[in-house]
Amino acid sequence: MMSTAAFKIANKLLTGQGAVEQLAHELPRLKIDNPLIVTDAILIKSGTVEHVLKQLGERAYGIFDGVEPEPEIAIVEACAKVFRDGGHDGLIGVGGGSAIDIAKAVAGYVGHDGALEELFGVDQVKRKGPPLIAIPTTAGTGSEVTNVSILSDKQAQLKKGIVSDYLLPDVALVSPVMTLTCPRSVTAASGVDALVHAVESYLSVNASPITDALAIGAIKLIAKALPKAYANPADLRAREDMATASLMAGMAFGNAGVGAVHALAYPLGGRFNIAHGVSNALLLPYVMAWNKLACVERMAEIAAALGVQTHSLSDKAAADLAVEAMAELCASVDIPKGMRSFNVPEDAIPAMAEEASKIDRLMRNNPRRLTAGDIEQIYRAAY
Repeated sequence: MMSTAAFKIANKLLTGQGAVEQLAHELPRLKIDNPLIVTDAILIKSGTVEHVLKQLGERAYGIFDGVEPEPEIAIVEACAKVFRDGGHDGLIGVGGGSAIDIAKAVAGYVGHDGALEELFGVDQVKRKGPPLIAIPTTAGTGSEVTNVSILSDKQAQLKKGIVSDYLLPDVALVSPVMTLTCPRSVTAASGVDALVHAVESYLSVNASPITDALAIGAIKLIAKALPKAYANPADLRAREDMATASLMAGMAFGNAGVGAVHALAYPLGGRFNIAHGVSNALLLPYVMAWNKLACVERMAEIAAALGVQTHSLSDKAAADLAVEAMAELCASVDIPKGMRSFNVPEDAIPAMAEEASKIDRLMRNNPRRLTAGDIEQIYRAAY
């Protein structure tokens, strides 16, 4: 049977240092006269949002600055109310993955007649919402080119996803200038998040030649640029390389999908309020080591992309070094090592393993099948 691969990204993608200045041209094209800016209070205080507002001219606009890290479902409902009450006709998500995910969720929700909870899952959004523009201020999530919005259900201590092609932004404006105010800790966590996206999409059972090229290219860029951006946040070349790498990784995983690293990270972040990028970083080397058996050749190729000299090594030896190189890269940007450092109780591991094993949307992309018992072993190795 012949296989078919689809490729989905934002409808229009503008990149480079002057990308945000194109906003003034995109708003009339999308017939947006009164946009709602979806962002957080920190980005307003830092002056980052001001750069966006300057592009609006005399146009009316509103601001919702209630986005928080690992955003809850209630924030979508609050933002949707502001959108409706203000008579807004478009959304501009300005921020990291949290702000863009909220804007995407609101775009899907405001045209829905029922409860927000009805949209969780795959293809539950039935129609296109208001036009959406995404402007990332971190180099990590790739949310500006994906069809997923991830929200926290604090009561259930779960991460939940809305997955629909109707969430794909109409325009993504990706400029390294917007990441210059990103704190070093966020640079590190979001950068490793992009690395996880690239690695998992390269190892995904749904990988294609297009996603492979994007993923390997992203890994190469991140391995060189992330330590530089972390060491010197004003290094615009490193920032531009990270913005490009994040975008490439987003396009890769938005089509090939992510796997067990993300599935295991969701219970960890949902239960213990650990930032998504950090949760991924904590688990990445251990899941790679577990997956190695099923994809040793691809792991060897990842090692080479990370800068490991592999020409005289067997695939198995190179794959082992890929795991080591990944751990070293995370350590170089001061990602904490081990779940213990976040006061995660060891007795929470069995329940987290059972929960992660049920996230089939992600687990079915993983190159190696994992039982709840396997997952528990990975958690204990990462503890």
